[in-house]
Amino acid sequence: MTLKLIVVDDHKILRDGLCSLIDGLPGYTVVGRADNGRKAIEVARREKPDIIIMDISMPEMNGIDATSSILEEMPLCKIIVLSMHSDKRFITGALQAGAAGFLLKDCAFEELNQALDAIRKGQTYLSPQIAGTVVLDYRRHLLTEEKEKNLTTKEREVLQLIAEGRSTKEIADRLFVSVKAIEGRRRRLMEKLQITTVAGLVKYAIREGLTEL
Repeated sequence: MTLKLIVVDDHKILRDGLCSLIDGLPGYTVVGRADNGRKAIEVARREKPDIIIMDISMPEMNGIDATSSILEEMPLCKIIVLSMHSDKRFITGALQAGAAGFLLKDCAFEELNQALDAIRKGQTYLSPQIAGTVVLDYRRHLLTEEKEKNLTTKEREVLQLIAEGRSTKEIADRLFVSVKAIEGRRRRLMEKLQITTVAGLVKYAIREGLTEL
């Protein structure tokens, strides 16, 4: 099956070069091209592509807004952002808009080929140069969430033991504290997490990876 592509970039020489290279790949054909986000939407509506290679910085409408608009209308379309910008704001913006891939313009064509094949298989592709940025940002996000919940190590330990089905007395004996102390920690857990039942605590612990079913 041959997949239909659209190439969107405001630099004609780059746009035409990409189109020539992609047309030489088996399984892919370029059915349209555009030099700004607004035109990209028009071409996408007309051609119904499987994949769009999208620049970010373009006149009239940028690639991130164009990506969001196109995916609202055509959620099955896959968009690979190809940009000269490695700044976290652009990467995050593209992924939040729904992009299935992000590559830097200084990558070799072989990498774009790899990205196309990954997208074809239903995977997401991030250029190795920016993957670290995405992971670091994700870790910071997790740490921020954890700080907002403000669970102490002892509270997380109690939460895990509750989720594993231990009774209050068993938890108290294991941690060498009183039953009353464990009841206090459980109460604080419920207040911090805004959870009103033990079953809710168990679901939360499983969701957070503290224990398994």
